[in-house]
Amino acid sequence: MSREVVISGMGLISSLGLSLEENWKNICDGKSGVKRITRFDPSNCATQIAAQVPPEFEELSKTWIRKRAASQMTRVTRMCVTAAKIAVADSGIKFDSIDKNRCSVIMGVVNTGNSSVERDTTLQNTVFKSMTNSMSAWISLEYQLTGPNFSVNTACASSAYAIAFGYDMIRNGQADVVIVGGADSIINPEEIRGFNALYALSVANDPPEAASRPFSKDRDGFVIGEGAGVLVLEAKNSAVHRQAHIYAQIAGYALTSEGYNIMAPMADGEGMARTMLLALENAGISSEEVDYINAHGTSTELNDRYETMAIKSAFKERAYQIPVSSLKSMLGHTIGAAGAIETIITVLAIENGIIPPTINYVTPDPDLDLDYVPNIARRKEVRVALSNSFGFGGHNATIVIKK
Repeated sequence: MSREVVISGMGLISSLGLSLEENWKNICDGKSGVKRITRFDPSNCATQIAAQVPPEFEELSKTWIRKRAASQMTRVTRMCVTAAKIAVADSGIKFDSIDKNRCSVIMGVVNTGNSSVERDTTLQNTVFKSMTNSMSAWISLEYQLTGPNFSVNTACASSAYAIAFGYDMIRNGQADVVIVGGADSIINPEEIRGFNALYALSVANDPPEAASRPFSKDRDGFVIGEGAGVLVLEAKNSAVHRQAHIYAQIAGYALTSEGYNIMAPMADGEGMARTMLLALENAGISSEEVDYINAHGTSTELNDRYETMAIKSAFKERAYQIPVSSLKSMLGHTIGAAGAIETIITVLAIENGIIPPTINYVTPDPDLDLDYVPNIARRKEVRVALSNSFGFGGHNATIVIKK
């Protein structure tokens, strides 16, 4: 049994907005969500900037999450549950009218955000706040879904892995609906200092909006972002039967491990190229059909160099005709949430026929010579797109999305 898998609902919370519409407008306008950190005093950190979710999120979450449940969640978990409830509402699905045994939840979770900046942690809620399975569990509890619910931790590829696993469950007939996605925030002094010690973060604090510069010669590291992205995946026949709005189709994916280095990608982007080629093979799509690549594009020296080399290796001469852009130039790197957030924006690019830009692309790197959609969004029909996510530990994921 093999079934088509579609996206029938989405919810997105990021530094650029608390709704799909707000995020999409700001991304098309090329706005940056990066500002000086306000969640704590960053004066003693080399990096003092991040892409924080707006404070209005707290009021929004109160409209979606009951007070007692909210007290047992971290702010990050509340982002995830809120985005999930927005996605379910967007899908129009009524779980009471379908078999809940065939509805699952899979979330990509690196951590729950129970850090030194988390508020109101008590002995009574510290365990719940720290449970990495809590995001999927709370969503499952909300709708009383009795299919599997679990979390996946594959670093910065976590929520892309969640999408892949959800796709497989529906494709193979194990589920009819799977809520997938992730949430993350590492905007706290301990993790910022840790990444600074690895020379991974940008220290271009002024102006904050210009710090994330993927594919530029003067890039100096990634900028931390935070947020949540959740998608409702559904068997196509189910979505069509209930006349749901179908955003796009998940056509396939690839997940690989590099087995190479805990931090650095394989030289020349070999692992990244293999992942993209396997994803196309899995989806039954030729390289000629790809209209857009949403790059992992972290604004680090090695990622941007090797991802560019990987695209050239996978697509040969056609690599120069495929627009490639990095959403991290605007949203920062949302770690475990990145795969889901960037898949959502890629879906919106397909639906609207607009390719998001790579902002802050002012000083080209002569070694990186693809079409990075510099600074201004571009109108273009997109029928097939790839979304790349590559994480520490050699975790690679490419999701193939089709109109």
